[in-house]
Amino acid sequence: MLDKGRESWKLLQILERKKAIDELIRKAVAVKDHLVQFPAFHKFQRNGLSVYLESGRGDQLTLPTRKYIQNLLKVNMENPYGPEWPSEEKVKRQEMVAPEARYIFVKQYSNGFTTECSVNQDAGMEHTHAPCNEGCLVGFVHYRFVLEEELPVAYVYELQTEPSAQGKGLGKFLMQLIEQIACKNQMGAVMLTVQKANTQAMAFYTKLRYAISSTSPSRVDPQIGLEKSYEILCKTFDSEAKSKLEDGEW
Repeated sequence: MLDKGRESWKLLQILERKKAIDELIRKAVAVKDHLVQFPAFHKFQRNGLSVYLESGRGDQLTLPTRKYIQNLLKVNMENPYGPEWPSEEKVKRQEMVAPEARYIFVKQYSNGFTTECSVNQDAGMEHTHAPCNEGCLVGFVHYRFVLEEELPVAYVYELQTEPSAQGKGLGKFLMQLIEQIACKNQMGAVMLTVQKANTQAMAFYTKLRYAISSTSPSRVDPQIGLEKSYEILCKTFDSEAKSKLEDGEW
C-alpha cells in the first residue's frame, strides 16, 4: 500500500509539473507583442546601421513579407544546405506561416524613394521594393515557444539578415533580445539548429556561448552525428535545463 501511495504521489507530481509547463508555454504564446516589454530593443543604431524592430506572427504575414522571407532564406541558406536545399525550402515555407510562429522584423529607412532587397536575380531571386515611409526589411528572427526534453524553451527557427547588414552587431543584438524574451517568459533555454557547413554561424553562436546540446545527433550517437548535416545548440538559464539540455542528465 505504501509503494502504491508513493507511485500515486509521484504520478500526481509529474502531471502537475506537466500542467504548469504547458501553462507557461500557453501564456508565452498568448502574448500579442513580446517586443513591447523591451523598449531598449526597439531600435538598433550602430556601425552605420540604423534600423527599428517590429513583431509579427506566422498566420498574419502579408504576401510581400512571405516573398521577402523566402528570398532571403534562399540567398543565405542555399549554399550551406547544398543538395538538401530544394526539400528544405519546402519545409521552411510551411514553417514560416504556422500560427505558432513568432517574428521579430528588422526594418530600415532609406533616403531614396525605394529600397531594393534580396537582389540576387541570377539565383532566381525577385527584386523587392519597399516605400521608404514603410521601411525596408533587412532581416528577421522566427522563433517559437516549444517543449524540448519536457522543458519549456524558446526555439529560434531562423535568424536571417541581409548580407549588407551582417558584421555590424545586429545578429548579437537580436539574439540578446530573444534571450530576454525567453527569460521573461520563464523558458529554460534558447535552442536552435545550425548547419555544420555554415561555419560562420557556428562561430557566431559559439562566441555567444551557445553549446552543442545533449539532444544534438553528435551527442546522442557520434556515429549518427557523422551522418547528419546539423547540430542543435542551446543556451540554458537554470540548473535543470543545463542538466537536461547540456549535460544530458535526468
